[in-house]
Amino acid sequence: MQDRRSQRGTGAVDVVIIGAGHSGLAMSHCLSALSIEHVLLERGAVANSWRRERWDSLRLLTPNWMTRLPGCAYDGDDPDGYMDMTQVIDFVSRYAERIGAPVETGTEVLSVSRQGSGYRVITNRGDWHCRALVLASGAFNEAAIPAVAEDVPAAVKQINAHQYKNPAQIPDGGVLVVGASATGLQIAEEIHASGRPVTLAVGEHVRMPRLYRGRDVQWWMLMSGILDECFEEVDDPARVRRLPSPQLAGTPDHSTLDLNKLIDNGVRTGGRFMGVRDGKVQFSGSLRNVCTLADLKMNRMLNAFDEWATRTGIDTEVDAVERFDATQVDAAEPLRIDLRDGSLRTIVWATGFRPDYSWLDVAVVDRKGQLRHNGGVVDAPGLYVMGLPFLRRRKSSFMHGAEDDARYLSTHLATYLGQAARFAITRIAV
Repeated sequence: MQDRRSQRGTGAVDVVIIGAGHSGLAMSHCLSALSIEHVLLERGAVANSWRRERWDSLRLLTPNWMTRLPGCAYDGDDPDGYMDMTQVIDFVSRYAERIGAPVETGTEVLSVSRQGSGYRVITNRGDWHCRALVLASGAFNEAAIPAVAEDVPAAVKQINAHQYKNPAQIPDGGVLVVGASATGLQIAEEIHASGRPVTLAVGEHVRMPRLYRGRDVQWWMLMSGILDECFEEVDDPARVRRLPSPQLAGTPDHSTLDLNKLIDNGVRTGGRFMGVRDGKVQFSGSLRNVCTLADLKMNRMLNAFDEWATRTGIDTEVDAVERFDATQVDAAEPLRIDLRDGSLRTIVWATGFRPDYSWLDVAVVDRKGQLRHNGGVVDAPGLYVMGLPFLRRRKSSFMHGAEDDARYLSTHLATYLGQAARFAITRIAV
């Protein structure tokens, strides 16, 4: 990795990449292969979000053998394990060093605006001017907290998934975890294991076994082609991009983490968090229907795996077909919790994340804060984005999915720069 602060300061460059996480570094590798001058601006250190915005026990949801970036793949001695936070930081940092990425660390972007045929990037350490710009600042910059959180009494501590590090932050007493995707389930399990009673508010979720027929479920998704499905092949890409992360955890024993496991361990479940009225949390009564739908979709996916295994003749190479128990739903599920009696001391909001484009002074963000793009090509000349869910393929949000996205978008960017240069030459000639 090249820290260019002492070499060039600020100035003009063909391409600025905002963010030096795995997505920005994948793009850097591809731009270097095309001999395109560029710089990466990183507000902290390389892999900053893994250093600052994750809880202590988090592991990747994909097995190590899937972990790769352009020109670099996992080469450790635990291919079927799941990298923890420290290992991810090390992998990404070593990758930056290996490719000689031109990173400017400690450089916070304050604003980005159009200037002439390119962009002006104002940072805390000076300005940059570029012909093209890549947004690789991540999809999970801010916790998405519902407005009803404002109605929670001040006596109840509130913490979001960005702020959560470990159970030591949580006061003794009852805890309500809101959200049942991968984040919510993992945090709920960890807090409950610390001895605190936990209730989990469950909305729409994606149920998925860790292992199926003796193979990691990610192996099935990769080999059967699901992860390579392109955004142009689905009817409603926006809906797919809004889907919650699957209920998975990367544990050494490869165990499945789902609602049944939590319920068996003593976690209570309720429906979707609807709000607070008269000092009481209100839950929806739709838990049974939501769980039935998640079970249905999981079994539909498993059927697709089985059909693929039969069609390709690998049935004899994997274990027998299996199905899983339907999700348990307690007939006495809570419809409300009184926040005034002191039994519930903390609410953890695991209600998703969103990107932060508050510094982007270019009209490419809709009223919901979503970037307008077509497979990573943003609705502005020379502007691109990396690292968003289902950016180009279902695997885009995983580390190994960055390579295909970076190769396509770097080629598109190179073509754009060439066309812009030819246009400029034509104007001069005229």
